Amino acid sequence: MREDSYLVIDEKVLPEVYQKVVQANALLESGQAASTSEAVRMAGLSRSVYYKYRDAVFPYTRRDPSRILTVQLILLDRPGVLVGLLTVFYRAGANILTVNQNIPVKGRAFVSVSARLDPGTMPADQLLESLKQAEGVLKIDSIVE
Repeated sequence: MREDSYLVIDEKVLPEVYQKVVQANALLESGQAASTSEAVRMAGLSRSVYYKYRDAVFPYTRRDPSRILTVQLILLDRPGVLVGLLTVFYRAGANILTVNQNIPVKGRAFVSVSARLDPGTMPADQLLESLKQAEGVLKIDSIVE
């Protein structure tokens, strides 16, 4: 049995029908069209052609070269510890996506931070080492996606 294979082709050389199928799918996904009938009408396409190609034609999106780093930390509950930790991310050039902190218990706070590491930023292993050295960090676990 043959595995599926794919081609990446500039849309300018393809028949317009493929672009219309992509457009109809986009109309359905965005909610601009409430039904397939409405989407194909808006795209200027017949339903039979749409059904023939709907699962075979889709836009190519480049894979984002950035990575997401999520760290879970236990911090001392002292003023400035969290801001010091976030400063490490800033100095590394990381884009912080989420910060979640639980209410401190017995002088310790559980914090989770997710950040995007784009090409050209500090490598994840170096960032993790810098985070371990930050004042008030008692424990750190990480996940790089």
